[in-house]
Amino acid sequence: MPGSYTLQQFVAELRAVTAGGPQVSAILQQVKPLARRFAASRELRSRCNLQCDERQGFGFQLLHEEPDHTLAVAVLSWLPGRGTPPHDHGTWGVVVGVTGDEVNAFWQRVDDGTRPGYAELRRLSEKTFSPGDAIAITPEIIHSVRNETDRISVSLHVYGRNINFTGRSQFDPERRTVTPWTVVQN
Repeated sequence: MPGSYTLQQFVAELRAVTAGGPQVSAILQQVKPLARRFAASRELRSRCNLQCDERQGFGFQLLHEEPDHTLAVAVLSWLPGRGTPPHDHGTWGVVVGVTGDEVNAFWQRVDDGTRPGYAELRRLSEKTFSPGDAIAITPEIIHSVRNETDRISVSLHVYGRNINFTGRSQFDPERRTVTPWTVVQN
């Protein structure tokens, strides 16, 4: 029964899936249904605090992380009309909508990456994700996220490694810049 699935059970299954270091595609395929199940659980909904950092436009509530910063599980709460710049993660991830909609835009880096601090991006596509929808993210995918509604939206994020420990980047397509990016975690 999805409603009784606990964080402890979810983390135990994540550990089993990632043990032995299978390919990223295999991990994502197995984590996606587990993350959907936990996103629908009573425990997750009881842990959502909906606190947002006004400056960054969203709140990052870390629910679990291994001592070596792997297997990070977090709830992100997005302020209305706010979002992120294009960014990568430097790790695999699965995101599941919990409440509200999120608009994800996907980008491609078109320069060769040899100039420090410089990046050219091309916007590829856009998709709206609703509660229960899941997206699998490989380490090299670049996307941006927006909450275009008038209410806080919430999503469950599962990462192979805490995103503040991956050396990930944010991009400014207009200025053609790339810089390191970490987020404020509650």
